Amino acid sequence: MTQVNTCLKRTVTIFNLFFAIIGGFIIALALLSQILTNVNGGEGLEGRTAGLILLYVVGSVTMVIAILGAYGAHRENRACLIVFLVCMVIGSLMMIRAGIPAAISRPELEGTLEEKFHELLPLDKASEDVKNMAESLQTQLHCCGLFSYEDWREDIPRSCLCDQEYEIEGKCQSVSYGRLMQRKSVYTKTCFPVILHYTLLLVDVMIGVVFSLAALALLGMVLSSLMIHQMRYPYRPTILMTVPAVFTTPPPKYQELHNPPEY
Repeated sequence: MTQVNTCLKRTVTIFNLFFAIIGGFIIALALLSQILTNVNGGEGLEGRTAGLILLYVVGSVTMVIAILGAYGAHRENRACLIVFLVCMVIGSLMMIRAGIPAAISRPELEGTLEEKFHELLPLDKASEDVKNMAESLQTQLHCCGLFSYEDWREDIPRSCLCDQEYEIEGKCQSVSYGRLMQRKSVYTKTCFPVILHYTLLLVDVMIGVVFSLAALALLGMVLSSLMIHQMRYPYRPTILMTVPAVFTTPPPKYQELHNPPEY
């Protein structure tokens, strides 16, 4: 077994154990989501299958790579560390490849979403799935219409009607609609700004997570490269940083060495 710096060895081991814990947490999250879905009678399981499979795959791959790196660092196994290094290189490139286009297209997301939601109007002529989704959002977010209550034209649903509490707080408006000019009190707030806010927040979080993983992968790549280098050249002396001569006190002159000044 070659001689490797103890501090570096422990750092690489702890680094990988931390990622193994993250992988286990992702798998536990997928299991918990599946259990809760089964408890609810399996409602929505078909729509979540792809997401659960993705969580299982990401968690399993993360754990395997982390355990491989921790074993390689603890046992000073060069082959395991080389495989770990290759995985870190591939992972960092994938994260950067996914994160940069997402960050570039983020400013255009608001206009794209607005255009897509405008295609759903008017809501009273939309499909039943769109209507149910809109009414569910209106009930949960206490809003009416995507951009205005007029999105429903003459068929304003009950989910738009204000509660007495919101009327007291002044968050409602009285509108008239239909041929008989009936009046209803509906929510002043529209749904699209709320949807946009949470969508942009989710995108920002995802971009932050992607770049954080890329940075951590680069850190793992550097640490594993240093350890492999030490294992390959165990007797090479450590390179120390030297201070430039301009910042140091100049050596005494030749005359001063032979004729020291009298004090």
